Amino acid sequence: MTELKKVEAFTDGACRGNPGPGGWGVLLRYDGRAKELSGGEAMTTNNRMEMTAAIRALEALKRPCRVHVYTDSNYLKNGITSWMPTWRKRGWRTADGKPVKNQDLWLELEALTKRHDVSWHWVRGHAGHVENERADALANIGLERALGVGAARGG
Repeated sequence: MTELKKVEAFTDGACRGNPGPGGWGVLLRYDGRAKELSGGEAMTTNNRMEMTAAIRALEALKRPCRVHVYTDSNYLKNGITSWMPTWRKRGWRTADGKPVKNQDLWLELEALTKRHDVSWHWVRGHAGHVENERADALANIGLERALGVGAARGG
């Protein structure tokens, strides 16, 4: 059996207004190499952008990997590691009976995590964590693109 490649994925989302235009950013690291991804949507929420960043990170991997995902979103980390089984048991309802928000993205994320060996790590946002700061900058590039600003800069 081949050992899985070890990948680090630093993810972040950004939103101007909530809801409002938003962006997501990913910094992937593997074997001394780095790849940056970003994108955005004209109308979204911050939580959706946080989740989309993680989804895009996992989608970018061409084969199963051992992935360490770093996020400054407790919503994302706790949702995927703790809350989903309870939501599923309740028919995708919260404790107060309301539909779980972003069920479409939770299901997409769950499917992608089955392909990889994923560990989830929380980091404090805007606290000088170099890779998280870069993911934040990429998310803001995606947000600018969603607004039609700086589209020529790439990302």
